[in-house]
Amino acid sequence: MRILLVVLFTAYCAAAAAQLRIIPDEAKRGVMSHIEVMTVSLDGQPLELAAGVLIRDAENRIILPVALPQNSVVKYELDAEKRIRRVWVLTPDEAAQADKQ
Repeated sequence: MRILLVVLFTAYCAAAAAQLRIIPDEAKRGVMSHIEVMTVSLDGQPLELAAGVLIRDAENRIILPVALPQNSVVKYELDAEKRIRRVWVLTPDEAAQADKQ
């Protein structure tokens, strides 16, 4: 019985660790909406998405650009060509936190 409890506890901890969400301090905040195939509106300005862009929703799942909710509060990173390469849709708690300087 103890072995079963240890196995279940280990599986639970592994699942919880997999949900850990780390947003880099350098990521910038903005409001984003999908416009068309590889273009989004970021703070009212059109901007291209990089090839292979990763967009994570508020539950940390990877989503397609078309699944990005309108006017999402996000953190994002740009690549060397000033295209969006990573996006995190913020939870209400994350959105309420002040940005780190």
